[in-house]
Amino acid sequence: MTEHPDRPHYTEGDVQREVTELEGKSATAARIFDLRRIIGGLFVVYGVIVTIAGITDSQSAIDKAQGVNINLWTGIGMLLLGVFFLAWLKLRPTPPPLPPEGSEEGPGVVER
Repeated sequence: MTEHPDRPHYTEGDVQREVTELEGKSATAARIFDLRRIIGGLFVVYGVIVTIAGITDSQSAIDKAQGVNINLWTGIGMLLLGVFFLAWLKLRPTPPPLPPEGSEEGPGVVER
């Protein structure tokens, strides 16, 4: 087999290093875009907005809801749910990816 002059020649170490870098980037992206972070953050933001609306509700708005300050209670519920998701993310973070099948090396280990 002849080497093509326009293509660079990659050694086994170069390929392994590239694979390790891509696995690291993939794990970082998985942690950044974890749904628990997105859902928790949105519930906290909307919970704050709805809670403020509930605190500032007039008596006529409360009377429309049969005497229940529904915005306040919904906002508090949303805040609690958002904090639950964020605490869950903090207590059980996304695990690092497993090494490929048949590989005796752990993630991030490069032969030299």
